[in-house]
Amino acid sequence: MSNEAFHHQIGIRPDDIDFMGHVNNSVYLKWVQDAVVDYWTKIAPPDAVAKHLWVALKHEISYRRPAFLDDKVVADVIAERVQGARAIFTTVIKRGEDVIAEVKSTWCCLDSATQRPVRLAKDIVKRFVD
Repeated sequence: MSNEAFHHQIGIRPDDIDFMGHVNNSVYLKWVQDAVVDYWTKIAPPDAVAKHLWVALKHEISYRRPAFLDDKVVADVIAERVQGARAIFTTVIKRGEDVIAEVKSTWCCLDSATQRPVRLAKDIVKRFVD
């Protein structure tokens, strides 16, 4: 599965729409959070999911086009690299073939019990990146 895009379906809700009639920029952060966490829970083994949490450290969002209430939107997530307790993800949000936003984000893996940064085992990392 490594370096292949993980597809996360996005549902646009009426309260995602701002005064300008399109999805508010802040909603994209929730979409990225949901997509990366969904990716982790689908790709990682259940015991790793139970033992680890992810927190975002940084997001860089490039907005390309607006999204609207009736749009069918998907977030494609790719794990670029894992270094220590940190992982770099790219999330491309699309409507059909149109890219509406690109997000580079840095995440930190935490031990769910101690909530301290922790490295992932190499066999788990290989599920995401080569």
